[in-house]
Amino acid sequence: MDIQNLKAFMLVAETGSFSAAAEKLHLTQPAVSKRIALLEEQLEANLFDRIGRNVSLTEAGSALLPHAKNVQQELEAAQRSVRDLAGNVSGELRLATSHHIGLHRLPPVLSQFSRAYPDVNIDIDFMDSEQAHELIHQGNAELAVVTLSPAKEASLVTLPVWTDPLDFMAATDHELFSKTGKTELAALAAYPAIVPGLNTYTGQIIKSLFDRHNLKLQVSLATNYLETIRMMASVGLGWTVLPRSMGDSSLTTIEVKEVKIERTLGIVYHQGRSLSRAAKAFIDAVMDCAEKT
Repeated sequence: MDIQNLKAFMLVAETGSFSAAAEKLHLTQPAVSKRIALLEEQLEANLFDRIGRNVSLTEAGSALLPHAKNVQQELEAAQRSVRDLAGNVSGELRLATSHHIGLHRLPPVLSQFSRAYPDVNIDIDFMDSEQAHELIHQGNAELAVVTLSPAKEASLVTLPVWTDPLDFMAATDHELFSKTGKTELAALAAYPAIVPGLNTYTGQIIKSLFDRHNLKLQVSLATNYLETIRMMASVGLGWTVLPRSMGDSSLTTIEVKEVKIERTLGIVYHQGRSLSRAAKAFIDAVMDCAEKT
């Protein structure tokens, strides 16, 4: 079974498009179609349904996909093993991270790592932490530096790195500041909130807090973009919960009685994956930078 044909198959499956796969492979669309046709001929099965412009996996294609990914991972592991014999850290490191961590946590790590290992090419994908976890599950990224899931995932290795305190915040003229002293959590439940989407790990942490106190969270707006949340809260559209590091003069912290809320940021990789020397060196760089801050 030709490796290049398998690679074309995986890219079509990933993108749902022959033309998009061709672009990533730097080939023409007919060339990609021919590779798929050869693979289908060899397997004596159709791998994709082509209905109009929609391309989807057939039952045979779905059965082949995990095996194709395993073949790709084994080939990458073989390449790393040969490179590692030379003793130098080089090659490509595919890394997934969130926009917040990429902005607030990774710059010193990337600076230190690139100086120490100039032969490593880091391919960074910015996305929600939840999407990054899924990318690791699928074997499409080697490492993720993200908000860790509140629930343990058996197939993933998680390395906690930073504790990220979360603060309740609102515009200075919000009604919540009309009373002196600390605020009861129940008082926040009476006002609209602008929070990270409840499908996100941060949103789940916030909702879990209110659930434990038998309080209903009034969500007026939910988005995964923390900068958008900060702006919306700063103009008085509701109170919010944001990482303490994002606090600025546009928002005032709300002191809530007997409530401490935080999330954990760290590294995630698949337990079935043999990490490259570049990945191991990057983990060391993250840990080293975290100890210095």
